[in-house]
Amino acid sequence: MVRILILLLTTFFSISIGVAPTMMNDNGDNIVGHYEGWHGKEHFKTKIVKLTDGTYRCHITWSEFIMDKNGKKRLDTKNPDKRLRQKALDEIVIFSGLRYDKAAKEWNGARIYDPRSGCSFKMNAKFMDDGRLRINGSVMGISEKVYWKKIK
Repeated sequence: MVRILILLLTTFFSISIGVAPTMMNDNGDNIVGHYEGWHGKEHFKTKIVKLTDGTYRCHITWSEFIMDKNGKKRLDTKNPDKRLRQKALDEIVIFSGLRYDKAAKEWNGARIYDPRSGCSFKMNAKFMDDGRLRINGSVMGISEKVYWKKIK
């Protein structure tokens, strides 16, 4: 009897763990939360929130290299909008207007901003089987994938 119970519990937890990440793509609000990621050598944290219009917005909350060599907060100096070049790195909105596509089970319809280059790229996002959020940015057929780990 104990062996059967252990077998059933083991099977249940194995199935639950294997299904949980893919189920994260089943609900648009699953993207809401705090994430940690790396882009090149830069380690950063972000926060994704849902707006009242049903879209999602993300901003940087922390970066390993938030301070410049003079001890001041790095600014968004490469932003094509000159009015935004005085924003501190941890105040930058990197995407807004992201929508959940229920049929495709992914988020798309926005552009993601890269403060390192000052460029924006068409983006989509989807949770991978290991639970990481894959952010795919593309321009003119060239794309780059970045993976974020949900921490809250």
